[in-house]
Amino acid sequence: MERFVIIVAGGSGLRMGSEIPKQFLPLNGRPLLMLTMEAFQRFSAELRLVLVLPPAQTARWRELCREHRFGIPHHLVEGGETRGQSVRNGLDAITASDGLVAVHDGVRPLVSHETIARGFALAGEGKCAVPAVPVNDSLRMLIAGGSQPLDREMVRRIQTPQVFPLNTLRKAYSLPDFSGYTDDAQLVERAGYAITLFDGNPENIKITTPADLKIAAVLAQEPGI
Repeated sequence: MERFVIIVAGGSGLRMGSEIPKQFLPLNGRPLLMLTMEAFQRFSAELRLVLVLPPAQTARWRELCREHRFGIPHHLVEGGETRGQSVRNGLDAITASDGLVAVHDGVRPLVSHETIARGFALAGEGKCAVPAVPVNDSLRMLIAGGSQPLDREMVRRIQTPQVFPLNTLRKAYSLPDFSGYTDDAQLVERAGYAITLFDGNPENIKITTPADLKIAAVLAQEPGI
């Protein structure tokens, strides 16, 4: 069964305070996005990678690939105005009639081998697999007139890659309002499928701020990351 990875990278760098799109920022000397793609290539060179970028960023990506002699095979696809539209464009680029597909944030370069493996294993059983990690902070939920405590044991932080049978994700993205969802699990659940959470790796942070980048630089030095 073929396995695909749609890597969505549409960041602008605003929260980084940078004119460079965050997926192109260097982490230990190399663009974040390349490190993300290498994590999947190390897991299996047989994965079929689909990279979705805003149209205005594709030329710069090709330049970076030449500069860094980046040779991992991938299909480059132009994204849409929303994340959902970009994922849909990535899906449309996959011509296989069956298989498994993971959707991953381009700025999560520290995803572990174990997280990728577990996601594909669960999707291979027909499940919609979503990595999640516990919340360590105390939480409060806003209500009318104030706030109230929220039991953190009942809450999880959701990560990517979110992995699905290919046809399940295609059916979810056939919904007319697919573009309004912030992650694929929400859309798949809306389409009537159950979500299976599994343990992600805590290091698999989404790098969106300068502080995240500093943390990732340290974590990237850890063995096995």
